[in-house]
Amino acid sequence: MQRLAILGATGSIGLSTLDVVRRHPDRFSVTALAAATSVDSMATLCREFRPKLAVMSDARAAQQLRDALSDAAEIEIDSGDAALERAAGLPEVDTVMAAVVGFSGLRSAIHAAHSGKRLLLANKEALVSAGSVLMDAVRAGGGVLLPVDSEHNAMFQCLPTNERGRPDMTRVEKIVLTASGGPFRGRPRESLHEVTPEQACAHPNWSMGRKISVDSATLVNKGLELAEACWLFSRVPSQIEVVIHPQSVIHSMIRYVDGSVLAQLGQPDMRTPIAYCLGWPERIEAGVAPLDIIGTGRLDFETPDLDAFPCLRHAYEAILIPGGMCVFNAANEVAVAAFLSGQLAFTQIDHCIAQTLSGVDCIEPQSLAAVEALDAEARSRATHYVHHHGLRS
Repeated sequence: MQRLAILGATGSIGLSTLDVVRRHPDRFSVTALAAATSVDSMATLCREFRPKLAVMSDARAAQQLRDALSDAAEIEIDSGDAALERAAGLPEVDTVMAAVVGFSGLRSAIHAAHSGKRLLLANKEALVSAGSVLMDAVRAGGGVLLPVDSEHNAMFQCLPTNERGRPDMTRVEKIVLTASGGPFRGRPRESLHEVTPEQACAHPNWSMGRKISVDSATLVNKGLELAEACWLFSRVPSQIEVVIHPQSVIHSMIRYVDGSVLAQLGQPDMRTPIAYCLGWPERIEAGVAPLDIIGTGRLDFETPDLDAFPCLRHAYEAILIPGGMCVFNAANEVAVAAFLSGQLAFTQIDHCIAQTLSGVDCIEPQSLAAVEALDAEARSRATHYVHHHGLRS
């Protein structure tokens, strides 16, 4: 029986995780749940899974949850970052699903790694902003890190691994990272200035939150995944090729030195990689419909258009700068929030990232405090850009 802490329980990854969990009551129990401010959804989940601890992001939401669960006194309800870290490190927890979106999920992911948990990593920013710190924590804690992102999970599935989940890269020539291309694939740069948040969030294949949907539309998401792959598989950017694959059937490929290419195919459903991580090294049923390869009919591939979507080019460059991806990620979070609130145009997101990268003195952070300091400086610089160049400036 694996005892789980699910951080980001009411988001798309958290809910997909719980869907897999309820299919295997003999294998999994839920010890801790954490969410931001979705009190009603959290109350429903608490009533079903009866965790020992439920964590909300702030005291007000926690009190509302206590009121909603007044007849469930056995569930401890807490709030704040310290409570989130406590949930990630509970001694009775074996496995932590780290699915808190954004930089705010970094501390809890690192704490889970230090605690020696099986860490199912769905929080991109933990590796992107603090790759060396997180990987050091995994090694020091003696736990296992398994990637939940569909692309990295696909890579992991196509590689031989040892008992600690470390992949064997000795015969790998190149990693092929696939991308759907988002909702604006094929459109020229000049047609993107008037894009609305609603259009940017309408992903053609995946059901995702607003922030990650915008990242997909700008190809920032692929830049973040490029950085993740470098840390997870000890690669440099030149050893990873990004390929647009609009059907989202092949989730990534590994090209070996003998010319073989291994690919992982499946429905665009996050329950597949989640179930793989929960069951590893076994495979368990995920509730995902079989892939209809005949119905799919064709698989297309093309080169990304870096003129229309320069964020991916900025990511390739930032990865080679010590601390560059921490700055890249912070600037993007500020820019996306500004775009979603009507303060920036869609095509200003990449400008904000580029200006921030050129305006911050980057250095590879060697501690969590250093990561947070670099992140704060980058956010300040990006916020300055929004205030002086945004649509409401």
